[in-house]
Amino acid sequence: MFFDEVFQPFIEESAVSVMFRGTLENVFASERLDRLFQEVAKKQYCGRLAFSTCAELLSLVVTRTQPSVHAAYRKNRDNIRVAVKSVYNKLAGIEPHVSESLVCETALDLAQIIEQMDAKLPGPLPGCDVRIVDGNHLSGTQHRLKELRTLGDAALPGHTVAVLNPHVQLVEDLIACEDGHANQKPLYVRLLDKVQRGQCWIADRDYSTLDFLFGIKERKAYFLIRQHGVLQGEPVGHRRGVGRIDTGVVYEQRLRLIDANGREMVVRRITVKLDEPTRDGDTEIHLLTNLPKKVHADRIAEAYRSRWQIETAFAKLTTVLKCELNTLGYPDAALFGFSLAVVMYNAVSAVIAALRATHPEVAPKSDRSSRSGGKITFSFYYLADEISGVARGMAVAVPAEHWTSAFANLTPKQMAKKLLWLARQVDVEQFLTNPYRSQKRRKQRRMTTRGGHVSTYRILQKRKQNAAQPCLH
Repeated sequence: MFFDEVFQPFIEESAVSVMFRGTLENVFASERLDRLFQEVAKKQYCGRLAFSTCAELLSLVVTRTQPSVHAAYRKNRDNIRVAVKSVYNKLAGIEPHVSESLVCETALDLAQIIEQMDAKLPGPLPGCDVRIVDGNHLSGTQHRLKELRTLGDAALPGHTVAVLNPHVQLVEDLIACEDGHANQKPLYVRLLDKVQRGQCWIADRDYSTLDFLFGIKERKAYFLIRQHGVLQGEPVGHRRGVGRIDTGVVYEQRLRLIDANGREMVVRRITVKLDEPTRDGDTEIHLLTNLPKKVHADRIAEAYRSRWQIETAFAKLTTVLKCELNTLGYPDAALFGFSLAVVMYNAVSAVIAALRATHPEVAPKSDRSSRSGGKITFSFYYLADEISGVARGMAVAVPAEHWTSAFANLTPKQMAKKLLWLARQVDVEQFLTNPYRSQKRRKQRRMTTRGGHVSTYRILQKRKQNAAQPCLH
């Protein structure tokens, strides 16, 4: 038997909640977090308030189990034994590289578990080890700090650059910056240190700089990056049509790039002439890549569209989870909160991977689709909502020592085996996405009235009266 009897009611009613909580116990154990903190932190030390305690409190908030840090503290104050001010002070001093290490190490463990479950995805470029990168500025916080109280401007606590591995659907790396007004470009040097030989990096035009492109090439890797208007090159040969994708006609031309040091590189410039303009009014987009000729331009253009995956991840972190806590004004605390939300996102992705492995009929490559062709997959929203709703009751009914004995010391192979067993107990119908149906753009509504107010009841009554009148021809 895999589990003690204390788990059985929750396995029968909400196996996904057991999967999520068990995954956290395996990669997010208190001893491991405190050990990581001691190895990485340079300014702080554990003291009476352990780093793992702060992480546990804040994780309750980012998963929406508790509404705020103070509410989470009040719920667990008997086990904390320090004042709430000490908690906030601890959060305000957690260094960004601690948050980065937390994301990186837990993602590495989760990737190993997903590999053991044989739940990896082929990715947007079959045969290529792809990484998708994008930046995210944290939204403004409340003006709780003394220096902010007289300001009417938004107080930005920092920004991050995240690296998504689409093969396992994990945010596997994070670069955190405390300056909310700082440009992302200085972070590219650190980003290049993460590039490995043979990988293909996909990014938006913000990453279209000569230093970044040449840096990827020097590391024997590939790039697929949208060309920025300020990045100019010398066209080589004629532009030729090579086919069509869903969004437009595809053309290809070579482009010679020369950096400030005189280094030269000839890249492929893939142009998509769009059927409909983008939100910014662009009628065509240009993609720069050093992928070999055997990778067809149509495939490259389609692969760039997969960049939406990281934007979707950011959206889920903001709307489904709670990655931006506007009560945490200190940059280090806000960045730590975002990093914890990334860890929670990755844990839910591991749960989805187990469901994907045991229910292949719902996998992204499945033929099961809506009438309009929209594919049905597992819903991150429904899963996260189920997990946060069950978490409180499960914390009361199942003591912490049971989680530790059941999950904490498992190897990736053993953990994968348990997650797959649990995934087979799940009624997946309640966690499927709604079919997507493409819609035409609606014409802008013309308002017949401005200001004032109306009675909805009277308007509906008038509709009934009109419907009841006979139609005269």
